[in-house]
Amino acid sequence: MAGAYVLRPAEEADLRSITAIYAHEVETGTATYELAPPDEAEMRRRFLDLKAKHYPYLVAEDHDGAVIGYAYAGTFRVRPAYNWFVEDSIYLAPEARGRRVGTALLTRLIEECERLGFRQMLAVIGGSDNHGSVRLHGKLGFQMIGTMPATGLKFGRWVDTVLMQRPLGEGAQTIPDKTAYPGDFTALPSSD
Repeated sequence: MAGAYVLRPAEEADLRSITAIYAHEVETGTATYELAPPDEAEMRRRFLDLKAKHYPYLVAEDHDGAVIGYAYAGTFRVRPAYNWFVEDSIYLAPEARGRRVGTALLTRLIEECERLGFRQMLAVIGGSDNHGSVRLHGKLGFQMIGTMPATGLKFGRWVDTVLMQRPLGEGAQTIPDKTAYPGDFTALPSSD
């Protein structure tokens, strides 16, 4: 049953597994520019912050109940003009790679963000040599918008940052209804 897994909303009980998956990437990869893995308490704080702001946070659970990947959307920048623009994050356990778990998680994340009314999604990909992430995002409709050379210093070398973007729902074709904003309503300023 190598391909069997389910997607579901993440819960606090998943944070031990999420923390371990993220720690592995911090210690071995360039998808994140963090240099020291955050502990479970910090990952809980981040998780609760995203959930409080109504951003989607998903996990992939293997047939035996183990969390093998996770994805979430969050704010790109805190300035109110960016409220309809989200950044995606996706991390997989090593045993989940090559099983289409990333495709399933990112597809569902896009669907959730569209359902919530967000209009654009950005992928900030650590490492121009992170071909798997670039291919995954391209396959799901993200367009390359730029590469920032030598933006991170990790493992004794400079790492590029790749930016890819995808419209969600009506994208920039219309102005969204401010009253439909899915995030923290009290932080949304008047557009007048």
